Order: sequence, then C-alpha cells, then structure tokens
Amino acid sequence: MRLSTVVIAAVAALISGSALARGAMAQTAGTADAAPTGRTWANPVDLDYKYSFEQTHEGISYRTGGDPTIVLHRDRYYLFQTGGDGYWTSRNLLDWTYVTPDRWPFGAGVAPAAVSDDDGLYLMQSSTEPKPMLVSIDPTRAVWDYLTRVMPPIPGAVAKGQTPSAGQIPAGPWAPDLFIDDDGKWYVYWGSSDSAPLFGSEINPVSPMEWIDTPRPLLTLDPDRHGWERFGQDHSGGLPDGTPVRPFLEGAAMTMIGGRYYLQYAAPGTGYNASATGLYTGASPLGPFEYAPWSPISYKPGGFVSGAGQGATFADRYGNLWNAGTSWVGLNWSFERRIALYPGGMHPDGQMWFSSRFGDFPQRAPDGPVTDPDSLFTGWMPLSYRARATASSTLDDFAADRATDEDPRTFWVAANTNAGQTLTLDLGALKTVQAVQVNFADYKAGIFSELPGLRTRFRILWSADGEDWSTFASRMNAERDSPNAYVQGERPVRARYIRYEHGEAPGAHLAIADLRVFGTATGPAPAAPANLTVKRGEDQRNAIVTFDAVPNPTGGRILGYNIRWGVKRDRLHSTYQVWADDLAARGGSVEIRALNAGVDYAFAVEAFGDTGVSPLSVVLDVPGAAGTVREPDPPVTGLPQPGDPGPPPATGTVVTRIPPVYISGAPPVTGAPLPATGAAAAPTTTPTTAPATTPPASPSDAPKPKDD
Repeated sequence: MRLSTVVIAAVAALISGSALARGAMAQTAGTADAAPTGRTWANPVDLDYKYSFEQTHEGISYRTGGDPTIVLHRDRYYLFQTGGDGYWTSRNLLDWTYVTPDRWPFGAGVAPAAVSDDDGLYLMQSSTEPKPMLVSIDPTRAVWDYLTRVMPPIPGAVAKGQTPSAGQIPAGPWAPDLFIDDDGKWYVYWGSSDSAPLFGSEINPVSPMEWIDTPRPLLTLDPDRHGWERFGQDHSGGLPDGTPVRPFLEGAAMTMIGGRYYLQYAAPGTGYNASATGLYTGASPLGPFEYAPWSPISYKPGGFVSGAGQGATFADRYGNLWNAGTSWVGLNWSFERRIALYPGGMHPDGQMWFSSRFGDFPQRAPDGPVTDPDSLFTGWMPLSYRARATASSTLDDFAADRATDEDPRTFWVAANTNAGQTLTLDLGALKTVQAVQVNFADYKAGIFSELPGLRTRFRILWSADGEDWSTFASRMNAERDSPNAYVQGERPVRARYIRYEHGEAPGAHLAIADLRVFGTATGPAPAAPANLTVKRGEDQRNAIVTFDAVPNPTGGRILGYNIRWGVKRDRLHSTYQVWADDLAARGGSVEIRALNAGVDYAFAVEAFGDTGVSPLSVVLDVPGAAGTVREPDPPVTGLPQPGDPGPPPATGTVVTRIPPVYISGAPPVTGAPLPATGAAAAPTTTPTTAPATTPPASPSDAPKPKDD
C-alpha cells in the first residue's frame, strides 16, 4: 500500500497536533449533561467471532479469533484472522460487517497475510506446501480470483511432514506476512517454531510467481537475555506444574518508516497472558537486523484483556499507527482467543511503540491525526469491578459475582436461556455511567461450526434507586452475534444500578463472563503511590516492584495500579496492570519478568480508581545490573526557597511527577506541562497537575505502514 500525500500530511500532523478535548458532566441523578466525546469502543474488538469446528469430536464448543491482519484498501478496512470462512470490512474500525467470499479455497484459514497495492487486495494463507494466492479488485462485494493457482515451492525447504534439521528451512510458508516496498518489490516473511528462525525472501508477484532467492534466516529468540520471550504465565518459563516449555517465535510483520525497516515478531506463544510483540530494525527489507532494546513494543499482561502478540501493524486513514494483536481467553481451549487494537506512535529517534495503558477500558475513536495515543483514553473506569451482583436465576455454582471480577475465565450462568433473565449490578452509589460491555462466555454451548442466523439480543437498563428503570441502550433488534458487545449510551446517566435484560444469544446456556460498566464517580483523583522500590535481581530479566497502597479518595475507591517502565523517563510505554485487591494478595509487590538483560530502565507507578488517575509516582532510574533503587526520603528542612539551588537529584530518581490524564467529570486542572524533550524538569514547590502525557515525536519522514 502506498500513502497518499493526504495520509503523509496526516502522519506528520500526528506528532504536532493537539490532544483530544475532554468534557465535564453534571453530578446529579438522572441524565448527566456532557460535552460530546464522539464514538468510543473497548477491547476486545466487537466482532461476531465464529465458532470453531476443530474440537467437535471432543465436544468443546467456543468462539474464537486471533492472528489478525488489518489492511486499509482504498476507502475500507479489511480484517482477516485465523478461523472462519470469510473476513470483515469496516469504514471506521468500529462497525464490522462479515463477508462470505465467492471463492475461498483455504478452508478455515490460519494466520493469513494480506496486502494492498491500491489496485488489488492480495491474500495468502498459512501453509506447509504450495497453495493458491488470491486477489480481489472488489473485496467488498466478495469477488475473488486466483493470482496463482499454486505458489512455487520454497527453495531449500523440507517437504510437508518432514522435520527440518538444524539449518534447514521448515515447510511453509506458515504464518506469513506480505510487504510491498516503495520500489514496488514484494517480500514474504514467515515462521512459527520453537527452534527455527523467522525467514524472509523477495518474490516475483507476477503469476505464476517465483521466489527471487533462497530465503534468509532473519532472527531467532534469545530468552536468556530477553525476559519477555520466556513462555508461560508472567514468563514463568513453562507450564503451571513447572514443566519447562520452549518459547514460540511467530507473527512476522514488516513496517517501513522513514527508510528504516521494522521487523516485528511475536513471542513466547499465544497461551497465557505473556504474548507480546518484539522488534528488530534494519536498513533494508532483508536485513541485517538489530534487536530493539525497548522491546516488547506491544505488551499487555494484565487486565480483562491480556496478550498483545500474534498480530500486525497498520496505519488508519489519518496516518495513525495501530497494532492489532491477539488476546487470550483460554476458557474452553488454549486457542480460544479474541482480537485487540492498540494505538501507537514513533519517537524522533525511531522508537516505535504502542500503548496498552488502560488498553481494555473505553477509548475514543480518532477522527483525525492523534498526537498522543494515550489521549484516546476516555477516563471511564470499570465501575463494575467487584460490584454486588444479583441474578434472576443461577445454574449450579456459577454465581452472579463471577460476572464482576474482570476475569474472562469465570462466569455467571442462568438457569435457562429464556428471554427476560436479568443480571443486576449495584455500583454502591450514584455514579456517571457512560458505556457497558457484555462479554458472553461459551459454557457447553454445543455449537461446532460457523452457522448462519446467530444473533445476540439484550437491553441495558439503569436506575438511581432500584425501583424506577429506564433504557440505557438496546440491542433487542440486532441481527448478528456479539460475544463482546460494547454499547455506549446516547447520553451519560447518573445511576446506581445497571441491569442486563436477556433477549437472545447463541448456545445452550446463557453465560456472561463479565458485565463491564464504565464511567466515573464524583471526587478527587487518587494520590500518587509512594515509597516506590524496584529491586532488580541477579537475573536482570526480573525486577520486583514494591510501593504503598493508595487510600480510597473521598467519594471513590482505588481500583488498581499501572506499573509503567521504559528505556527513558519520558517513555514509560510498557504497562503491567494489577488490581488493588490482587496487589494486596501479592503482599504489596509485583515481579516484572519482561526486561532485557543489560538494558537501563525507568520505572514508575500510577493508581487509578473510579474518580480518576493519580499523578505518577517518583520515577526511578533502574540500571541494567542487579541492585535496589528506592524513592528518596522527603527533605527534613522543608521546601527550597526561591533562588536556593536546592539539593542535588537523588541517585536513581527523578522527582518530577508526570501529570495524570484528565478524567471526564474531574475538577479542572492547572499548571505547567512537562518539558517536550530532555531530562525531567527540576522539582517545583507545587506539584504539577496539568493534563500532559508522553512528549510526542516529530519525525521528518512520514511512516509507510506495513501493507497488512
């Protein structure tokens, strides 16, 4: 895909534009007045995910989606994924329509690759032997033709079913990626293995196609130095029973930005919460490539949606960068998954990054270039977390409180699927409700194929007193399935009670994993976490982060914390979200096992609750060696006076606090922003509270996104 001058200008403006405006809201019961926020969405992406047939004979029924590829072709986005007999299209990345193609020789394709040259949209499936490649001039109308009926064999690759020896090329291309460079040359990248590298090769796309040369090995995993590449929950290195497991290397994706080539890959595997996207960079499409020490660039181990690997990077119509990744459900089967989108950006020195901070809370849909990806966060919090839940009926021990724990692997089940079943949440007090996400679970659903006519219908009601009810949003007339249905109210409401009223859903049981209610409470934002300590172990891939719990603010409650880190103080792009009760259960500390040995980091923590986000804690510089870095003690003699040079900065710390994101409904904020570049500003006598975030980049070269 080639960027038009309009998109190139939009990408440049992405760095220098202003952040999105926030609106205030009234604080009385009933409908709350608010400035328009535009349309919003929340991960996982609201698709009609398809039921898998692969475990039919085991009696395991589940909907799934993963390994996404998103392409902007002409005026529409096209989403391809593992599973299903078709694809989705959208004009806005919000409303997706499923398309059943007229020609689909792939069966249920796995990890497909797609690319656009503006004239056609090209599609390649994963395979271990030569297969067809398709092209469509009009994919919206589901019309496809063969670019070639059969791809040529990969030079030097072993045959299907053969195990390659060291140095041999596996059968393939499995999990491919297609890339068209500015000079019109085509490249394929592929690989999925716990031992073999990723490969790349130039190809001639003219039918019947040909490989230009023998594929080159481009990169391999190095989990002994890259902690995040270790397999298992929180990179434990194996299964829960302690069995070691080698990590998997897969998910090749190429993006070219400003003449620099960004080869992305996924590790350590799609199971558990650890899946992430790493990066190597080079000066040519086939390398050599150098490891980016700020990897992983897309990472989300905590929260309702966990996992961010096995995807691809693309640019939207405004030039904004996105990473489409795979999130893990794993309720019925290890490959039960969903799709998530994370906004990203570039720094002037070429650092690519994507934000998963509040990555499964509601986000604004951009309608132009975005300066700071974090500014897309609406500030709406999960008011439903640990809220008191009651149900019209319950099957066995699947109690209603399982639908408020932010865990997709626990769920409430109703006694039957009759219309009118209800699940009601008590938020504890009047709060401003903005949106609701209903996440259904497949409990013994009994569906084993992609059936027509499946649909999800329900109504969301609200009440201030539990007696008088009004409709917040309705999908009672919906004609498609929505296992992760997100509904935004036409207006925010001041409500204490939220109720799900059932209409219709696929499967033999009505099961809801989480009824997520988003909004805000009235009160001051939380205080910044204090007494931060980071202890980096002899194994430099690990660090133990400890800090004091923040007390509940007046009128609100602390929900959780974001542990943030990065390779520079103003680039804390990696986030580990931990719930407040989970932090207490861990004894007040969290082990981060995703670091790169020998790399210096900066660490900080922020608290979040239903009244907003705290200022950032003290930022600690944590060197790439074993040791402990602590927040310095406060000065004994009081604040420095004007003209007083003050004490030198404490070793391993930056005492400037990064201001919080402005939360809708919070009091207005004032103060000076952080410096645009360089070291953090000297501490001031009054804590900064201006709504500033990570300083944006201003690259001279506009990015050319990966063509899928």
